[in-house]
Amino acid sequence: MLLALAAVSVGCAPRTRPLTGIPFPQRLPETTLPPGHTRLVFRWEYGDPIFSARGEGVARIAPPDSVRLDFFADGNLGGGFAILIGDRLTTPANDEAVRYLPPVPLLWAALGRLQVVGVDTVALVAGDTLRADIGRSPVWRAAFSGTTLVSLQRLDGNRLREAVQRDSAVISYRNFGSRRRLTLTLLRRLVDPPFDEAIWHR
Repeated sequence: MLLALAAVSVGCAPRTRPLTGIPFPQRLPETTLPPGHTRLVFRWEYGDPIFSARGEGVARIAPPDSVRLDFFADGNLGGGFAILIGDRLTTPANDEAVRYLPPVPLLWAALGRLQVVGVDTVALVAGDTLRADIGRSPVWRAAFSGTTLVSLQRLDGNRLREAVQRDSAVISYRNFGSRRRLTLTLLRRLVDPPFDEAIWHR
């Protein structure tokens, strides 16, 4: 039974190919949160083999490394929030709600911030896209358009396990093994005065 489940998991994960292009000898682009306090208003949609939901949400972002995400389900079906500070992601009761979100490196990538490190980095340029494989076991594959982070993937061997893709309007996350997906469609981007410190503690 376990072997069968493993085979299904592998079968769901797409194969990856080695990077191609011209070697990039410089440092990877700096990716930081925008200055000031920013509020993103979005529509969200989540789905996995046994559950799906959608609604509206708000991300409150404070550099250098803090974000609060609030989710409200359609139909007054409740909601929840998560707080990400540095590499720590928490929910109100530190419960399993985090399973509906990308892991920390991919969640930061969804906001345009590269938060992975590795001993080995291979970076190649193909056309107008810079791609870099960072680390080993797992390998994180980042892609940049100019200086903007547009995707981050988690690779295991020659398989793609998880990925975040982003542009100016849509952020999408996929976990290929568990067939989970989360899509955020940005509606508004607002510049706010400094947030009340209480939002990081409740």
